[in-house]
Amino acid sequence: MKRVFLIVLDSVGMGLAKDAKDFGDEGANTLLSCSKSPYFAMPNMRELGYFNIDGMELSLEGKNCLGEDKSIANSKIDSYKGAVARLNEASAGKDTTIGHWEIAGVISDSPLPTYPNGFPIEVIDKFKELTGRGILCNLPYSGTEVINVYGDEHVKTGDLIVYTSADSVFQIAAHEDIVPVEELYDYCKKARAMLTGKHGVGRVIARPFTGSSGKYVRTSNRHDFSIEPPRDTMLDMLMGDGFDTLAVGKIYDIFAGVGISDYVRTTSNEDGIDKTLEMMDRDFEGLCFVNLVDYDMLYGHRRDRDGYAKALTYFDTRLPELLSKMRSEDVLIITADHGCDPDYSGTDHTRECVPLLMYGNTITPNTNLGVKDSYSYIAGTILEYFNNL
Repeated sequence: MKRVFLIVLDSVGMGLAKDAKDFGDEGANTLLSCSKSPYFAMPNMRELGYFNIDGMELSLEGKNCLGEDKSIANSKIDSYKGAVARLNEASAGKDTTIGHWEIAGVISDSPLPTYPNGFPIEVIDKFKELTGRGILCNLPYSGTEVINVYGDEHVKTGDLIVYTSADSVFQIAAHEDIVPVEELYDYCKKARAMLTGKHGVGRVIARPFTGSSGKYVRTSNRHDFSIEPPRDTMLDMLMGDGFDTLAVGKIYDIFAGVGISDYVRTTSNEDGIDKTLEMMDRDFEGLCFVNLVDYDMLYGHRRDRDGYAKALTYFDTRLPELLSKMRSEDVLIITADHGCDPDYSGTDHTRECVPLLMYGNTITPNTNLGVKDSYSYIAGTILEYFNNL
């Protein structure tokens, strides 16, 4: 019984994108930046070959949180247990939606629309009409800052906080005591139905928060309403061939539920790993597609190098649990969907190559597959594995 567990470490890029300059991201390298933190230690990933990927550059100065010299701990090893590669992004974008679509085999020729000056008045007026509420902000903003700047006025008036970012997103923030979560989700569904054609943003995101003036905090009730992929992905193909397609984390939202046979949402990386372990206990044949979002959401965008490094180290400490549950025909694939360099300027994603690591009894160890032209190499590899029954 063949099973593939595909884990996306959201935003864990490794630099070296050949077109990074075109995106204003020349020199960005998420893993290199994180490795400069004393909290970075990934000995289990290293043993599988992660540090042997072509072009992998990590800090070799100082000691890590395990007391090891980085000159040794962050170096390549002579013999490793997995197969590795470096993947370029072929799509015209650097966001979560386009990155995951490409992983699943769909290359996007044009970027999804972004709104550096806010949404046009016709979009805002239509949304006001659909919701019966006023609108605050309508600018690119940090999600943590926007609720503290506009939160008091929102609580007073009930007007919705609408904002965007460098990504293709239409975000709606509301206090849970003013706009109940289910009502906020309903507003997001209306926005999703409205935002099509030239305004077909990648995601409409519900951003509920709680707290009081000066102490507003976002809750775990975030929910993404994504645009559907423009054509069939590997999920559709696998499902069409009778395989199970399980989703953990925001995978279901990213693909708008299309091509997914079962799913579970998560509240954190820890919860995501726990839910993945539960999936590994299930009897199924097919793909379990996992997204661990904290790297991007909590640390990358906030440019928190140490927090990012701690999160990577935490994943590495949990990796043996995942490996221990693998069955004879299981394959574990670990990759990323873009970069979000915590040492880079601004708060945007960064255009980077991503690492690919594959492990399992059917994977030839100590194999360097070099550099591939597209993230879609993953979809091709997975489909080939299931078609060769």
